[in-house]
Amino acid sequence: MSASASRADRVSARLAAAGVDALLVADPIDLRYLTGFSGSNGLAVVGPDVRRFVTDFRYVEQARAEVVDFARERAAGSLYETLAGGWPEGGARLGFDDAQLSVRARARLAELLRGRVELVAVSGLVAAERAVKEPGEIERIRAAAALVDEVYGRVLERGLVGRRERDVAVELEHDMRRLGASGASFPSIVASGPHGALPHAQPRDVAIERDTLVTIDIGARLDGYCSDCTRSYATGAPPEDLAAAYALVLRAQEAALAAVAPGPLGRDVDAVAREIIAAAGHGEHFGHGLGHGVGLAGHEAPRLARSGDEPLVAGHVVTVEPGVYLPGRGGVRIEDLVVVTADGHELLSHADKQLAIVD
Repeated sequence: MSASASRADRVSARLAAAGVDALLVADPIDLRYLTGFSGSNGLAVVGPDVRRFVTDFRYVEQARAEVVDFARERAAGSLYETLAGGWPEGGARLGFDDAQLSVRARARLAELLRGRVELVAVSGLVAAERAVKEPGEIERIRAAAALVDEVYGRVLERGLVGRRERDVAVELEHDMRRLGASGASFPSIVASGPHGALPHAQPRDVAIERDTLVTIDIGARLDGYCSDCTRSYATGAPPEDLAAAYALVLRAQEAALAAVAPGPLGRDVDAVAREIIAAAGHGEHFGHGLGHGVGLAGHEAPRLARSGDEPLVAGHVVTVEPGVYLPGRGGVRIEDLVVVTADGHELLSHADKQLAIVD
């Protein structure tokens, strides 16, 4: 059985508990996961007895090559108008992900299906399947992580002092593409000095100074799958408070990594790092969650955070990324990508985490 057929079967098995007969899939990432389609305009309906896929003229040939387990339909007008036909009599209940379908699209679909199909809001049925990675998916993420490890090696070779943050970020993304990535998983972060106190800082046209810290957060998209890794570097002798913050974050990160295994809730692993940082007096300087899932999307389930109420299971791929951010001074974040295994975890990120001095 192909991967897409198996995935469609597993999603279909979730429908009865959600109170629906079939599921509309509109999100491009969910659509790729279920059907294999990598284009930008498509819809699918999946259920125990239905596998429909609709796209427009631009993607007919692409869909012929990528979508093999669904009945392919070419839209004459809009995709939703094409879906309006072909429904059995008897009032089917069609689920849709209320986090993905816009209000306008839902209203249009309800108008087209009125009297034949009832629309029912459901949440996360495909995301729940995507969260547990198949062996082939893990291998693709592993390759994307290895690519980023190689890119980090080039940071050490080229240096940082005197270069503009934006130039460094552009060059790192260029390196990813030269090594085979289709692009970055997310906008790259290069943040030096006080700018590093912003967890999601945007690279500036500002030169990186000596004797400070620089946080670099990058990820590559390879064969559709993402990686995510953060390293912080010194550009000489950093101030004592930033050097101490680095040692603290590294200790918290390694302790949290050791806690990654099947069984703990996401919030339990988050608490391991958070308690270490809080005990050192920096609880208020670690305001984001410890980590998140990574796969076809750079951020997906599960969550390692105070709100993470799902247990880790084998096949989850998550980041572990505590940080300390000192306003007006700088910041530190250290992030690894890790896969949960049957008896613990496996690191996918291998760039050195000891504080390196990069001139």
